[in-house]
Amino acid sequence: MHTAYLGLGSNMGDRELQLEEAIKLLNEVNGIEVIQKSPIYETKPVGYTEQPDFLNMCIEISTELESSELLKVCMMVEQQLHRVRVERWGPRTIDIDILLYDQSVIQSPDLEVPHPRMTERAFVMVPLNDIASNVVEPISKKYIWELLLNDERVVKYKNEES
Repeated sequence: MHTAYLGLGSNMGDRELQLEEAIKLLNEVNGIEVIQKSPIYETKPVGYTEQPDFLNMCIEISTELESSELLKVCMMVEQQLHRVRVERWGPRTIDIDILLYDQSVIQSPDLEVPHPRMTERAFVMVPLNDIASNVVEPISKKYIWELLLNDERVVKYKNEES
């Protein structure tokens, strides 16, 4: 079994429902079990800023799937929830990123793990810290809590229970 951490984000439609549906669909896949989920945070967009605010969260999963298979499942769930890739960092119904996969460092044309911009993004690091503060990021060899950014883009705590 492998442990992976996924980042989820949505800024179109019923954002909270999109996150819930993504978790449900992931959990229904044979070989994936959602172990824990972070609170949901509302954040300002990064990159292309002329779009609605996002809801972001992270989940921990236990999986029998290899990283490449997990990536395919994440993309399949995005498609089921009507994700359309029009422009980089543009609006989306759902975005699912593999942040960490065990202590692996993966560099392939389709997948980079740890996620290459993970530590630069408070909307990833804050919810990841909620569920994985004592996990070591395999490139820096630092705990997630050590890498956590204080960032004004995290504007509102969405809910207290997950």
